[in-house]
Amino acid sequence: MSARHETLHDNLFTGKIGAEYDFLTFMCPHHALLAKRLGETVAKWKPDVALKGVEIGCGTGVSTLPLLAGRHNLTLTAIDAAPAMLDQARESLADYVQAGRVDFKQADALEALKALPSDSLDLVTSNYAIHNFLDDYRSLVLAEIHRVLKKGGLFINGDRYAMDDRAAHLLDTQETVRRWFKLFREIDRLDLLEDWVVHFYSDESEDHIMHFTPSMERLKALGFSVTVDFREGVDTLVRAVKA
Repeated sequence: MSARHETLHDNLFTGKIGAEYDFLTFMCPHHALLAKRLGETVAKWKPDVALKGVEIGCGTGVSTLPLLAGRHNLTLTAIDAAPAMLDQARESLADYVQAGRVDFKQADALEALKALPSDSLDLVTSNYAIHNFLDDYRSLVLAEIHRVLKKGGLFINGDRYAMDDRAAHLLDTQETVRRWFKLFREIDRLDLLEDWVVHFYSDESEDHIMHFTPSMERLKALGFSVTVDFREGVDTLVRAVKA
């Protein structure tokens, strides 16, 4: 991991954002919807097979819960670089931790994947995490995901994929910020709004932004068969199977 990536990631998810990350479900209604759909998709995936998986960027466990609740024969290693969010996840999903269904680990995504053997996982999942990565780092992470998955293994990602139409994407970005100002004024939390806007414009920067069509082509070039199960605005659920 480059020092540049480490600095950016640490700045994005420490402080108030990390401590109060669940505000994202109010700011982005599709976050909860995609978490639910992630769980439903994994529940139906090879239902008679015991699955071993990794969740990248588990945050506070918002997406971890539907994955585990929807499938009794799934065990997960859930990784995140932000200790404040991991503490919340361990507390809210303590029963699953005690049952040995999930292991929450503070780790860098790329380094954690590199430590795994090739063809060792049935599943890699993520929800609203991979778009946070710098693009060159993201390319390395995706390549590692492909490497660690077994043939026929599933990578499923709910995330922000920018619109290919740059003008339409700009309008969507502007509307999102307007909606956030209205929401945070209503709940009198402009202090938290400031941090989220700074984070949002980092996501939108040229070295972070994850455009839809180039992203789909990148997955196909790695050797994935790709299906888009949901897309509304930038919010997208992508199912990629290792060929």
